[in-house]
Amino acid sequence: MYQRTFRLDIEKTLRALYVVGTVLKVNLNRSAPPSSTYFSVKCSPNVQYRITPPPAKSGPIPTPFNGNTVLLLTMDTASEVENDSKLSVMYYGKKTEVLGKAVVHLTAFEISLDVDADRDGQVERNNPNKGSWMWGPNGHGAILLVNCDSEHTFQKSLDSEHAEVTRVSDLKDMSPMVLRTSGPAKLPEGYKLTMHISQGDAECVRVFRSTAGMHQTLTENLFYKSFVKDYPLVVGGEDLSKEVPCLWGNAEMNFYVEGLRFPDKDFEGLISINLSMLEPSSQGFPETPIFTDRVVFRVAPWIMTPNTLDPVEVFVCSTTDNDQFLKRMRRLVEKSGCKLKICPEDMNRGDRWMQDEIEFGYIDSPHQRFPVVLDSPRDGDLQDFPYDVLLGQDFGYVTRTAYGKEVSSLDSFGNLEVSPPVTVNGKNYPLGRIIIGVAFPTAIKGRNMTKVVQDFLWAQKVQEPIALFSDWLLVGHVDEFMTFVPAPDKKGFRLLLASPDASYKLFRGLQNDGHGQAKMFDGLGAEEITVDEILSDEKLKAENNYVQSCIDWNRDVLKRELGLDDDDIIDLPILFHVMENRAVAYYPDMVNMIVLGKNLGIPKPFGPKVDGRCALEAEMTSLMGGLGLSCTYIDDFASYHKLLGEVHCGSNVRREPFSFKWWNLEM
Repeated sequence: MYQRTFRLDIEKTLRALYVVGTVLKVNLNRSAPPSSTYFSVKCSPNVQYRITPPPAKSGPIPTPFNGNTVLLLTMDTASEVENDSKLSVMYYGKKTEVLGKAVVHLTAFEISLDVDADRDGQVERNNPNKGSWMWGPNGHGAILLVNCDSEHTFQKSLDSEHAEVTRVSDLKDMSPMVLRTSGPAKLPEGYKLTMHISQGDAECVRVFRSTAGMHQTLTENLFYKSFVKDYPLVVGGEDLSKEVPCLWGNAEMNFYVEGLRFPDKDFEGLISINLSMLEPSSQGFPETPIFTDRVVFRVAPWIMTPNTLDPVEVFVCSTTDNDQFLKRMRRLVEKSGCKLKICPEDMNRGDRWMQDEIEFGYIDSPHQRFPVVLDSPRDGDLQDFPYDVLLGQDFGYVTRTAYGKEVSSLDSFGNLEVSPPVTVNGKNYPLGRIIIGVAFPTAIKGRNMTKVVQDFLWAQKVQEPIALFSDWLLVGHVDEFMTFVPAPDKKGFRLLLASPDASYKLFRGLQNDGHGQAKMFDGLGAEEITVDEILSDEKLKAENNYVQSCIDWNRDVLKRELGLDDDDIIDLPILFHVMENRAVAYYPDMVNMIVLGKNLGIPKPFGPKVDGRCALEAEMTSLMGGLGLSCTYIDDFASYHKLLGEVHCGSNVRREPFSFKWWNLEM
């Protein structure tokens, strides 16, 4: 309970404001006249007090002083009129002669700064846990969204870049906060309320005040009844403190809290907002605080969505050479019941790598949720697409900027994936775990995902990242050797890994069955090569032994960090070859697929044909068919594979968010 030290004065009658729920702590010795030996206390019926140390039960009246005697005062209800309660303390000498009298007239107010601390979408009154944060289903603490969408479609910019409410609809993206009061129709003269934040929080939050409908409750929809001018800025930016003019009596004032920054290395994500009652001091001196109410918000993290969640929209680029690719993608998307969005060539300027430019995620709170695209630092010719096309009302945007030589191929978001939900050694990850690719730990001059992006991903907390070794690849992306697909059993998914060993096993089986002359890349002209020729190529075999070792190292990390068994992993027959001391897929990399529910869009591998059917497709179809998944093979050979990418590299999927609420995580 909030305690306030209060001084008595025997020379004049005092008038004081009491905030219901607090304790006035009066050291009786400090105000006692010299030689005071005894005291007595009288007060109005609605004022309660106790004395500490407590006097003897059958002690004399008046009460003798006992060291530092302290009087603790409380009032249960707000006053109806100003100065309606009274406290008086009489001081006596050794012979019980009166030495002085202190009188205080008290006015009780109820003051509460309220937020949705129990996370049910309603702002409850004076929740005892509103000033702290605790994770978990039995946790508490209010949630704040970064206002990173744009209410405007022309000359748009992030709403968080404007220190004003540009449209009333923007209030939906902010967290409600309510000041509730009860008591007389006005404060005693000279008292005032001030809202204030720390300098560190000022760049992370803004608070706007509603000047309309101060007596209305949140059950009434104020979003569309007021004008923008009715929401002045209270605190944020350079405004660390501001007086809050309000109507007293039984009143409510609505505030709207706007998040400005995502959690990051230098920002844990917790924000405090304070409301203080100031008391007039001596004339010519500033007021002093006598009561502070505090609320705490946690900024909602950016959350990625794994392949096991339902697709909503598929994004691809149109280029001069990918018409056939687009036709197959269009059929696959229609079959899957989601939307296809094609970025035209005048926007992509020939940059077809939609996966590498962006990653889709979302932010969530009890009152609002919307998708947010993370823009990679790669900044190819697609760099304007996420901001100019995706950013909009209820569609947010965030990026992290790296400079100069810091940016490498590993900063493209084919190198950023997320697992389905897993449990690892008893620890639950209901939102899965982020997966990134970096240099091998012993590498001297390896490439890494830039630090600003890694710091951002780690700071979100709810999808604890895993670092894999991907620098052995020429392009260097984790999606070149792994992906996840939904499954009807076990953990609800399978991890698919590229496997040269599985490929050689398949080819040896073909050779043993008399199909050694079957050709890879049949119909692609100069690319053609037989199974026998592949198996006799010692250089290729040595390269794939190295590749398999790299993948096996990652396999062990994934098993350990995701709590997987070998039965949770399916090895796909894929070969690699080495260029510039790093590996690329030898034929279209089937693991680099798009997952749309039970429908898979897989790079057509152009494997050796047996009885008119591609042996690689047959193997893939058999493996995925056992999981109830349907395979569509998409020819990306000329338009993607020869440019060192595949179907997944050239597409992106926005998915439904998790039903699990991130704030219910046990941390």
